[in-house]
Amino acid sequence: MALRRPLIAIVDDEESVRRALSRTLRASRFDVVDFASGQEFLESIALRVPDCLILDFQMPGLTGRDVQQRLTAAKVRLPIIVVTAHDQPAVREQCLADGAVAYLAKPLRREHLIAVIMSALAEHQAH
Repeated sequence: MALRRPLIAIVDDEESVRRALSRTLRASRFDVVDFASGQEFLESIALRVPDCLILDFQMPGLTGRDVQQRLTAAKVRLPIIVVTAHDQPAVREQCLADGAVAYLAKPLRREHLIAVIMSALAEHQAH
């Protein structure tokens, strides 16, 4: 019986970012699903909740923070890694206070991202 590979969801309004992250994660043996908007992602969780979420902070429509708050309100528990092109200490503190397991500035370093995902998956599985 084969073990299921972790499913990582990517929510980012920039197609090039989604494509690059998807390629990187698939090469690291993750299953990946990506979404161009927070609303699209939130609608998908009725079908399957991913094992980890990589969530862009600044997006049109629902922001990363909006998505994070809606997941919390719906009692959907999953590790959330917030990513942003505009690192701001106050935003970082708020995202982490709201339950994100990490807050990373773009451009993302492959090795660091994979390490953060592995740590988040292990921590989540332990609880």
